[in-house]
Amino acid sequence: MVTLKELHRQFLEYLEIERGRSLSTVKNYDAYLSDFFSFAKTTKPEGITDEVIRTYRLYLNRKKDGLGRTLKRKTQNYYLIAIRGFLKYCARRSIKTLPAERIELAKVPDRELNLISDEELERLLESAKGDSLKTFRDSAILHLLFSSGLRVSELCSLNRDSINLKRKEFSVRGKGEKVRLAFVSDEAGEALKSYLDRRTDVEEALFVSGRAHSRLTPRSVERIIKHCAIKTGISKKVSPHLLRHLFATNLLQNGADLRSVQQMLGHANITTTQIYTHVTDKHLREIHKTFHGRKK
Repeated sequence: MVTLKELHRQFLEYLEIERGRSLSTVKNYDAYLSDFFSFAKTTKPEGITDEVIRTYRLYLNRKKDGLGRTLKRKTQNYYLIAIRGFLKYCARRSIKTLPAERIELAKVPDRELNLISDEELERLLESAKGDSLKTFRDSAILHLLFSSGLRVSELCSLNRDSINLKRKEFSVRGKGEKVRLAFVSDEAGEALKSYLDRRTDVEEALFVSGRAHSRLTPRSVERIIKHCAIKTGISKKVSPHLLRHLFATNLLQNGADLRSVQQMLGHANITTTQIYTHVTDKHLREIHKTFHGRKK
């Protein structure tokens, strides 16, 4: 009989090899499952029971993070999702254990998007001005993020030959190694061309740091965006991911359908994309005002 320890290792290998999950994702699953198996104190798959899950959920609800704060419901769900994934893997191998569907995720409040105004967005996109290579680079980063809705990790992984500026489109490899098509606006295309025309180094990365000419890291891009926002007087927290939010809401507000936006964002599940719909429902107020009322 295979032990939980062996199944744990085999499941992580399955995630990496057959599911194509990134090493950071596999590492997170490993941490969540290790915590659970340590709590469960069983070496056999059949030892995972409803009662074990019930007491573990109680433990998670009281668990403290590194700063002494109780875990948020969303964080607790990460642990439960890892357990469900493991149980589904066991079921696929016909190993007797608790059915994954017996574990329900904790309800979490609807996610709020702290967006910036259209006027603030314009100021942000025009914030990188000057004749230095750095300002041309920062301008290209801002415009490309808003134009394509890329994750910051996806942006940093791009090479010079990744983007076809004539066709104004490119393929990007996102989460789960899934490839999707991304697009470049006219403004972003001009900003990219201005930046690349001034590059004299031979580094293959699309975006590089100053004198070292090394590939920019996600943390570096976050600092660049934050600096640009502060420089233009935007008080809200501005990050690369905020530009991804703005990309999605801009499409929906201009009439794009949710399924297309899901594909352009690279979301595996459309429920993830639905967080944007309440932001774009503001036009309903005008419809109500125009069309509702007693006949005069």
